[in-house]
Amino acid sequence: MTTEAAQKTVAAKTVAALRDLPARDSDIYADENEEACDPLAAPEVRACLARRCDIWIFGYGSLMWNPGFRHCAAEPALLHGWHRSFCVYSRRYRGTPERPGLVLGLDRGGSCKGMAFRIAVADLEEALGQLWQREMVGGVYDMRELTLRLAGGGTVSAHAFTVRRSHPGYAGRLSLDETARLILQGIGGRGHCREYLENTVRHLERLGLVDGPLHRLEAKVKELAAKEPPCVPA
Repeated sequence: MTTEAAQKTVAAKTVAALRDLPARDSDIYADENEEACDPLAAPEVRACLARRCDIWIFGYGSLMWNPGFRHCAAEPALLHGWHRSFCVYSRRYRGTPERPGLVLGLDRGGSCKGMAFRIAVADLEEALGQLWQREMVGGVYDMRELTLRLAGGGTVSAHAFTVRRSHPGYAGRLSLDETARLILQGIGGRGHCREYLENTVRHLERLGLVDGPLHRLEAKVKELAAKEPPCVPA
């Protein structure tokens, strides 16, 4: 059996052993301090509802291909001043406390191509509730209003979930090698962290979006996987 095949076998066994973990529709950082929250009590949500108008949401990760909320329009968009990065520790869904993985966050600096979704005012309360439960439980993200440039022309003000650097789940600016090693080791209740990376890259390609750093990261993970033997969990 090749090293990579052995790693996949170990990953499958580990995921099976973690299936009894509480399920949530997200891959965000989570730990024993994770608490349920009432989305309608959040100041950010109340402010959106008080406007009584349509709003835009920016998706840079799984929201791009699996938004999970009703929307009336969607188109590619460019965000300046922020970039997509594997900068959030995952200790449950794509890793464990002993061997954390990484998931995506929107961090300061650079730019990011993603998808802009317009939510009609009639669907706002339900959609924001779904988004809040998916993205904000655990407290590693902030809901922030930013300016997007739409592919079809013009700019819009949109809400995005940006990483909170003061949170213990923030991994910081890791080197390419460090990021690749965490992704390679991360196996949690929702599967291997490497699969999360590969799925992200493939979906970006299908959407016609190019992300050079993620392609380089995928290549580095593949390179390390060919060299390192699988780690069998205790």
